Amino acid sequence: MITTATKTAASRTFAVHAAVCDKVAMNTTEYLDRIRNAQVYDVADKTPLELAKNLSERLGNRILMKREDLQPVFSFKLRGAYNRIVRLTDDEVSRGVICSSAGNHAQGVALAAKRRGTRAVIVMPVTTPSIKSDAVSSLGGEVVLHGDTYDDAYAHARELGEKEGLVFIHPFDDPDVIAGQGTIGKEILEQVGEKIDALFVPVGGGGLIAGIAAWVRQTQPDIRIIGVEPQDSAAMSKSLAAGAPVTLDHVGIFADGVAVRRVGDETFRLCQELVDEIITVDTDQICAAIRDIFEDTRSIVEPAGGLAVAGAKKFAAAQNANGQTFVTISCGANVNFDRLRHIAERAAVGEQTEMLLAAEIPEQPGSFRRFCEAVGRRGITEFNYRYSDDHNAHIFVGIQLSKGLQERKALLAKLRGAGFPVEDLSDNEMAKLHVRHMVGGRSPGISNERLFRFEFPERPGALLDFLDAIGTQWNISLFHYRNHGSDYGRILAGIDVPQEETAKLEVHLAELGYTHWEESDNPAYRIFLS
Repeated sequence: MITTATKTAASRTFAVHAAVCDKVAMNTTEYLDRIRNAQVYDVADKTPLELAKNLSERLGNRILMKREDLQPVFSFKLRGAYNRIVRLTDDEVSRGVICSSAGNHAQGVALAAKRRGTRAVIVMPVTTPSIKSDAVSSLGGEVVLHGDTYDDAYAHARELGEKEGLVFIHPFDDPDVIAGQGTIGKEILEQVGEKIDALFVPVGGGGLIAGIAAWVRQTQPDIRIIGVEPQDSAAMSKSLAAGAPVTLDHVGIFADGVAVRRVGDETFRLCQELVDEIITVDTDQICAAIRDIFEDTRSIVEPAGGLAVAGAKKFAAAQNANGQTFVTISCGANVNFDRLRHIAERAAVGEQTEMLLAAEIPEQPGSFRRFCEAVGRRGITEFNYRYSDDHNAHIFVGIQLSKGLQERKALLAKLRGAGFPVEDLSDNEMAKLHVRHMVGGRSPGISNERLFRFEFPERPGALLDFLDAIGTQWNISLFHYRNHGSDYGRILAGIDVPQEETAKLEVHLAELGYTHWEESDNPAYRIFLS
């Protein structure tokens, strides 16, 4: 979905931009001085602004990438952290600093504190991948693992900081941090040799886009400033729609670098006044963008690092943009190697170069061949089948596409015209996460099965804890667990529940405290598993 987050519209003119700029100049002029005087280059590099040649040719627009993934800690976060820490008083330096982070901010704080000669305590969730906690330790940070989520780590850091007299370094809601990130906007305008039509910025807590917008809006107000969020972590766009910061009940875990339940008060204020709109993108679109970046740079960014390119692609398609210049921020490259499998798997669907479908074919010789003839000479990426009865068979198929959504719709129509009942599962999250790996698990003898997806923080013993919590009062009739290197484990479970105990089950699930979704009505479940 493309949502307009502020009073600006897609057709807004330069004059309107200037008017808005004049309106907010009294409140934001201070940030120009803060950014101009920010001390970041003791630790940060002035990163290149590179043309994404392949992507530009494919989209018909010039796509420039600001390579913040090339920073010494592989993320822009050290800019804001250092700019805040370098301004500590002698008394504050003697006390030390503390922060909460799942990785990138933590490394920035640890490096900045090391340069400043002060103690750094970094509170990280227990779920933090070792690659990130080890990196913090190697920079001299004292790692404290606490809680399953960032919010748990944040609360503990605040408590520990107050107890030990440490100075808390906020990851985004601090003027010095915002100003440090704003140096990216200043660099972009110094580096670019042409008119910029739009600037795409990843959004989590809002520090990066607030800093960039504070500089760009006041120096070149005709540039559209567009934030990009994951659909399942859209804290800023929902806050802007509500007119005040809101706290999300749940955030997605794929793009962990921007998985923030509540944006900052100051970052919200700046975004509300300075940002044109927020675009939301899904996991598949992010994965496709990561592949796009790799194909142009041979570098692999983290999911948050792919947000801006994903947003630029979505915006270009929605606006039918051609011949424009877009700048995107590749904000980080701290990605676990194990996660690459999941990224590669989802990239093809996100790029509309693969479709997933369920098809029903007669259980008789030659049916497979007739189906493949209808598909034509397209590459088949997946073909799963299991016998169910003497009449019909259900197959799960992955098919390569070359012309995106148009080809996908045409193929569905062709297959249906050939007499094959088919259902498009390309946008079905449960089918992509679970069912494609376990097709054929039908159990006709179970009449009261309810199906649920669960998520829980991944750590040693987490699966056993889940099974203990579920208990033994109902029979588990289906169970699929898959860990693909993310911070969270995912389970698909069928529970055999007599009708009279339905209410009891719902109370039990609510008391467990695990994030969960019921999938009993999901068509992928109906076709392949029920």
